[in-house]
Amino acid sequence: MSSRTNRWRKTVSLEQINNLNKRFRQLSSNKETLSREDLASIPDLDNNPIRLQIINAFFDKRNLSQSEVGIVQEIGFEEFLMVLTHFQPAAMDITEDNREKLRRTKLRFLFNMHDTDGNGIITLEEYRQAVEELLSKAGTIAPETVKAIADAAMLDVASTTRGKMEPDEFYEGITFEHFLQILKTLDIETTMHVRFLNLDTANMRCGK
Repeated sequence: MSSRTNRWRKTVSLEQINNLNKRFRQLSSNKETLSREDLASIPDLDNNPIRLQIINAFFDKRNLSQSEVGIVQEIGFEEFLMVLTHFQPAAMDITEDNREKLRRTKLRFLFNMHDTDGNGIITLEEYRQAVEELLSKAGTIAPETVKAIADAAMLDVASTTRGKMEPDEFYEGITFEHFLQILKTLDIETTMHVRFLNLDTANMRCGK
């Protein structure tokens, strides 16, 4: 068990842990492990524009305290809890130093959702894919328009993080440090929730 998951267990009630375990068993058809197909079958995810990223996040080795990059096929209950800790609000009495560490961990989790190849950079192509998925439910936006929106947004990111660039200068993509800079005003505590699992993570707070 990871130290992060162990600390989380100490901050939630036995009843909450049991409810999470029951939900895990429901999703896995009472098996010891949960598969990608199990999560993909959740109806609430059908209309979520980042459905694939959410599913991948639960099976991403980077989110499971594994050193290598890649996707596992199944996870157990402890690994399920490990991913859920990223959606848990900070405790009210947490120290500022730990609050900042927690925020950085959550932003790394979000970054990993879009850095699909795990090279440490959200490339233009990955950004285009994310924008396309976010706009896909609109149905009336042409692919060329989606591409133009993504390209313009990436150019804006480049100018924000790198300053003025030369016409022939190439911007490789968004690094994690750039990502932190872009989202420095984001209220991460009110942004990250687990709604599609029918769970109330808002009452399960991370400890000091």
